[in-house]
Parts: sequence; structure tokens; C-alpha cells
Amino acid sequence: MEKPKKSVRRKASGVTIDDVAALAGVSPMTVSRVINQGKVRDITRERVLQAVRELGYTPNLAASSLAAAQNTRIALIYTNPSGAYLRELLVGLLQAASSSALQLAVEYWDNLDADAERKAARALAGRVDGVILPPPLCESQIAVTELVKAGIPVVAIASGHLSDDISCVRIDDFHAGKEMATYLIQQGHTRIGFIRGRRDLSASTRRYDGFVTALNEAGLKVEPSLVLQGDYTYRSGLSAAEKLLSHRRPPTAIFASNDDMAAAVVSVAHRRGMEVPRDLSVVGFDDTSAATTVWPELTTIHQPITAMANAAIEILLRSIRRRNEDTKVLMDHVVAHRLVIRASAAAPPSSR
Repeated sequence: MEKPKKSVRRKASGVTIDDVAALAGVSPMTVSRVINQGKVRDITRERVLQAVRELGYTPNLAASSLAAAQNTRIALIYTNPSGAYLRELLVGLLQAASSSALQLAVEYWDNLDADAERKAARALAGRVDGVILPPPLCESQIAVTELVKAGIPVVAIASGHLSDDISCVRIDDFHAGKEMATYLIQQGHTRIGFIRGRRDLSASTRRYDGFVTALNEAGLKVEPSLVLQGDYTYRSGLSAAEKLLSHRRPPTAIFASNDDMAAAVVSVAHRRGMEVPRDLSVVGFDDTSAATTVWPELTTIHQPITAMANAAIEILLRSIRRRNEDTKVLMDHVVAHRLVIRASAAAPPSSR
């Protein structure tokens, strides 16, 4: 006589995805696909759902979200950035990715011509779910076009309005530049040198435009010989500082478009026997580690890089989750900046 089968029903709290898989005669991965509305055959789906009902299985939503996040791969692509800026951005992204259980891939693109960059973007699109583009790649039309064409959500950091198809996380560089220049003017400076950032970045232009606006509103003229080109590197700051301080009428203050270049200005001033800020005021931008590893510490604009990294991850996650829907998550997210006053700026010698 055949023995009656024992019921496989358990208390819902003790039922696992493996129990459902065993009863339905499928793998745990197939059960996961059914629960998360993935693609499976209708007959298999019904068998799994029947097992779920029979066992009273309740999916662990937190675990499901965690598993989904662990399978989400986001890439950060960088090339020739400011070292201090990249370090802070990378730390912020790692923290945000860790708390979200995301996989973060880091790729280095350097000296790629147009064809090579196009191929690299196409290859990357096949390996990741979303991409973060920091400066200067945030302004790369080639990379953006290829990634968007492949349906990959993109967030540009510190970029202007490059494309209607990507999101952006930035500060208001124009008002930040204007605020710093206004601060120097209020200290009594009328001859202010300015070291511009990379030509190919819209943030560089906006910072300079803010500087010019502040001078114009104060009734001061911009002297072209006191405006020099840099590229956000320490070396370019050294070169610009040498030229500015060799001027027949050197400036009493120098505003560098990032902290790396400002730190270089301080170094040149010290080498020339000048005391900062007694003989020369120096200010920077970004508030990276470079601002507090020089003496005196730099007055600068605080760009909340960690907060920007968090915002970029959040926007990407929302974009990825809605990728198959008709609506896209496209944002121009502006994060508040802050003027940080330290010891590198003071009134010019003539006003003391």
C-alpha cells in the first residue's frame, strides 16, 4: 500500500526560495526571475507561483533589492584629472556604491582619438548599466552620443548643458566664481590675477564669467595680461604664477580656478621670498585636500564632491530602474557651494 505523501507546507516565516524551487522543480534563479517579473515560460511561471501559494512564501524584499543592486554595474571613466579632485570623487562614489551594494568599475581613458573613444564607449556599453563622467570626459560629445545610443544612462559631473539625453550634477560655477572675486574685492584688491581652467570645460568658462561680472559690478576692469590659461594641473599653476608674479605691476591677489593651481601659486610665491597673504593673497576652488596641505591653508570654494557623488549614484539608480519604461530620469541637479575662508587671503599691502 502506497504511503501518503507528507505535506511540504511550512510556516511562511521558515520557507526559503530553495523550498519553492524544490517544490516547483526549478532552480532558485528561476524562482527569483518569476518573483522579479523576469522572462520565463508561462508554464514554468505558473508552476512557481503555485508553489509560492502552497508554501505561503513571502519574498524578502530587502534581500531582493540587495541582490538586484549587486547585479547593477556602474562605471566611472576618468582621464588626466586633478588628482585631489579625483580622489575625493572616487571615495564618495565608493561610499555611495557600498551603501547601495552596487558594483563600481573604474576605467582610465587617456589620449584616445575620436575613433578609439567611440570604440571604448561602445565596448563599455555592453558591460555596464550606467556611467558617471567626471571632468573632462563630462564634456565629451563622442562618449555621450555612443552611450546614449546604446541606451546606457549617463550622469555628467560638473558639466554644463551638454545633452538633453543625460543628467548632470554640478554646482553653480558662475555664482561661485563671482562670490570669490567679490570677497577679494571686499578685502581691498583691485589688481587680481586669474588662472583659468581647461578650455574644453564649461565649468571653467562659468567660473571666469563670474569673476569678470564681479569686477565689472565693482567698477573694475579686467586686465588681459593678468588672466592666464591653466589646465587644472599643479604644473600649469606653476607656469601661470611665474608669469603673473613677473609682471611689471604684479597682482596683489591671484584667484586660481582650482586648488591644485592655487597651491602651485603659493609655492612660487614662497620661492620668491613672498609671504602669503602679507605680500600676496591666493585663493582656490573645490576645497580638495590640496587646500589644507599647503601653508597657509587656502581660502577656497567648497564644492561638495561627496554629496555630488551620492546624487550621481541616486540618479543613475533611478534611471536604470526606469530604463525599460517610456519615461526617463533626466535631471540638472545643482548642489550648493560654500565660500571657505582660511588664512591665504587678506587686505593688500597698500591698504594696511
